[in-house]
Amino acid sequence: MTVRTTARRALLPVAVALLTGIVVAAGYLVTHEPRATPDVVAPAVPVPSNVPVPSDWPEPAGVPDPFRTAKPEVNGLPTRLRVAAVGIDTELETLHLGADGELVPPKGDERAGWYADGTAPGDVGPAVLAGHVDSRSGPAVFYRLREIDVGDRIEVIRGGAAVTFTVTGTAWYPKKAFPTGRVYGPTPDRQLRLITCGGVFDRSLRSYRDNLVVYAVAG
Repeated sequence: MTVRTTARRALLPVAVALLTGIVVAAGYLVTHEPRATPDVVAPAVPVPSNVPVPSDWPEPAGVPDPFRTAKPEVNGLPTRLRVAAVGIDTELETLHLGADGELVPPKGDERAGWYADGTAPGDVGPAVLAGHVDSRSGPAVFYRLREIDVGDRIEVIRGGAAVTFTVTGTAWYPKKAFPTGRVYGPTPDRQLRLITCGGVFDRSLRSYRDNLVVYAVAG
């Protein structure tokens, strides 16, 4: 799967105060069982930490919803992801943790999935979507994710309505040093993470060494 630079969002003091002291278990993306040939890559996806995501955040007096925490008028499960700037238009399947505590990747190469035991896209917190970058048959659903830029728009269809996000940054992380807290930790607003593999392909492990994370915020 694939990313470049990280755009750090400046948080107001209230957000800093709320987030200070939260301990997030260190984690990294775990490679799942590869397919029959060394050229086939199963997506490596992060092991979520057990950090609770708050359902609501207080609004400072006199500031109208500074973190856009107001819940959108959407219900139901997310069913589709669209990123027009890089030609992504995919149905979403639900992803859960396996018996080993790892996030089970999407079943096929052509669809992405969302971590259904975490935040739903459009709710307060970081919603996580993952997908394959390629396979022995060619590019997969998130192959062009590496081309995404800050300012690009992302749409997630939920309950028949679109929740729109704006890309704020991208980053490449070694799987052995994946920043679980940064990716899965609580946020004061509605955010989105898109994750895939990338970097150098390690034939001995039959996996890419890095992960690409796209950061986006609702609005």
